[in-house]
Amino acid sequence: MVGTSKRMWPSLRLAWVHIGMALLCAVLVCLPTPVAQAADAGASYQQQDAAHQQQDAMIRAYLRSGEFAPALQLARRAGNRQQSDAWLTQIALAQAAAGARYAALRTAGEISDDRQRSQALRQLAQQPLGAGGGAEPDFDSLINLLKTTVRPDTWDDGGGPGTVSPFPTGVWVDPQGVLKPLVMQEAESRLQQLRSTAAVRGRFDTARRRSPLRMISLPRLEKQVQLELAAGRGLDESTHLLAGLQRISYVFAFRETGDLVVAGPAGDWRIDAENRAVSIDTGLPVVRLDDLVVILRHVINSPDGKFGCLITPRAEGLARLQQFLDQSGKKKLQPSERRQWLEQLRASLGVQEIEVYGLDPRTRPARIMVEADYRMKLVGMGLEEGVPGVPSYLSLVRLGPGGAPPPMSVLRWWFTLDYQAVVADADRLAFEFRGQGVKVLSENERLTADGQRIHTGTSDELNRQFARNFTQHFPELARKYPVYAELRNICDLALLAALLRAEDLPAKCGWTMSLLADADALPVPLGPAPKQVESVVNYRLIDGRHIVAGVSGGVSCDPARWVAREAIQPAASADLSQRRARAKPAAPAETWWWDLP
Repeated sequence: MVGTSKRMWPSLRLAWVHIGMALLCAVLVCLPTPVAQAADAGASYQQQDAAHQQQDAMIRAYLRSGEFAPALQLARRAGNRQQSDAWLTQIALAQAAAGARYAALRTAGEISDDRQRSQALRQLAQQPLGAGGGAEPDFDSLINLLKTTVRPDTWDDGGGPGTVSPFPTGVWVDPQGVLKPLVMQEAESRLQQLRSTAAVRGRFDTARRRSPLRMISLPRLEKQVQLELAAGRGLDESTHLLAGLQRISYVFAFRETGDLVVAGPAGDWRIDAENRAVSIDTGLPVVRLDDLVVILRHVINSPDGKFGCLITPRAEGLARLQQFLDQSGKKKLQPSERRQWLEQLRASLGVQEIEVYGLDPRTRPARIMVEADYRMKLVGMGLEEGVPGVPSYLSLVRLGPGGAPPPMSVLRWWFTLDYQAVVADADRLAFEFRGQGVKVLSENERLTADGQRIHTGTSDELNRQFARNFTQHFPELARKYPVYAELRNICDLALLAALLRAEDLPAKCGWTMSLLADADALPVPLGPAPKQVESVVNYRLIDGRHIVAGVSGGVSCDPARWVAREAIQPAASADLSQRRARAKPAAPAETWWWDLP
């Protein structure tokens, strides 16, 4: 039996070889060959191309006959966003040519790619409305008002059964599809009623609601601005004031929806005595669209993103000041002469030069920086009242040994960014800004005989003490003088812009900033550029001695260092990711802000 078994093994192996070859052949027969695969792919491509051509032909036919609704349905069902955007552009242009401008703008608003949308809106702006003799009634405005105030969820735009169309005889269709007459008096009365209703909604059911965390999608905001400008309407107050946003606390990126969201507390606002839009609850200024645009354009396009301002005395003024002090110190000053002496002191120093770098000095952020810096110096010199815990520098001065006053020098104080950290989740799609945002730094500058300032890189204890006090009590100062809080908003915007650039967040969300980054398409308000200001100098009389102090400084914004990859800290828990998940856009696509549920 053993010998027989040995003789059988070759036969068995041979049999298994035959079986394996047969199975391999079967598998090879079942697998498509490269030629077959190519043929299938070609056939599939031809089928897709044929379907595309058929769809394109149907859309063109609908447009020729003025049937926009079925054309829109086909465009929305396109296989890819690029093709859908192309068809939506065609439909929008056809609607505008037919005189339906509002419908054309709504269709253009559905274009997902912001560059394509910008191009379509430019074409709409250049295209005359439908042919006709005289001026046509503005049915679109009335229809829009009806659909947004009378049971908005029942109209065909929102999937409901109701439709409304313009008729020259003056009729309208209600949400139930009932045709009703609309004589001129009734039409005017109804329109006025609807406008009143819209005004009430705007006051009590909009961005003026208080919210601990309001989300603003920058791409959706840009689209809203595009459509408003294309419609020839000005931006409303809530758009200018970013829905009442009071600070930027978070940044969330959503690749799946194409939303890049900034979030922070928000609520109702008012215009204060200094013409600032401030929160009704806190009195602090709200963040503004034009400030966002100015800062974003500079930081995204500049090599390093730095910007700021300088307020400095002239060298010849400092030389004259020293000469005046030498001459006036030779005789004792009588109390009745002090006022005149101070006026001569300030006249000797003359005006200080203002320099704004990085930003156009005519923009609002530039003016905010200059004003905040100047008023900080007024507080430091005792020319404007501070808050408890922030005495003026001169009030801190004490005579040294032998009654010697501190040496004559120029005090330098300047604002700069101050954040505890920028924190990111593990996917680097959620970020949190932590910290006050602003602090004051100090330096003592030595003076030469001809008035030249020499940077020392150091400051004495009194100088440091004032800067430290101002920083520690910044929240109280910002409530008393809102310009400091406006400067903090500028710093928040600088940090936001630097983060977008460092993390390439717009590209991750498929957003090219086609409008916000385009100075020609969206110009910002400009005012006179500040160039000079009265010198900030004061004195204090101690034991018969006049202690004189002058000050220079500015604002220095260098946000890049805060968002360097190694500087951003990882979140210690899942709270930041969970907050992002809760903030995910769930509102209709045309809504550019929403509150945390």
